[in-house]
Order: sequence, then C-alpha cells, then structure tokens
Amino acid sequence: MNAEIEKKIGENVRDLRERAGFTQEMLAVKMQVCGCDITRSAVAKIEVGQRHLYPDEIILIKNILNVCFDEIFDTENK
Repeated sequence: MNAEIEKKIGENVRDLRERAGFTQEMLAVKMQVCGCDITRSAVAKIEVGQRHLYPDEIILIKNILNVCFDEIFDTENK
C-alpha cells in the first residue's frame, strides 16, 4: 500500500478516536474484548502509518468508534 495513504488513514483513525474521547489504550482494550489481538503500541503505529490495518481491525474500529468507512478512508480532506 502507498505510504502516504497509510499515513492519511492512520491520521483519520487518530482523529476519529480523539473525537470519540478514547485514548489509544481504551481503543486497544475495546478491540481486545472483541477478540482482536492488538496492543496500544500497535494502535500508535497505525495512527502514524507505520503498521498496516487488517480488515477485521478496520471493521472493529468502525463499530467501536461508531463511524462510517468513508470517514476512515477519506484521503481527500485536510
């Protein structure tokens, strides 16, 4: 995947997480409760574009943060 796109998607995840009032740790724990093996450090790496997002993680983030896929994948704004 394109590094710039991954960075932008990571920024979107961070912005959406912060808008929801969650810390990285809170998001990681909620994902873990849903069966996803992820750490706070992995969430941090996703947010700066240093780690790929897997499809199951994208779906969980969407559901936990109560956002739509377009908000996660928007690479046009900012």
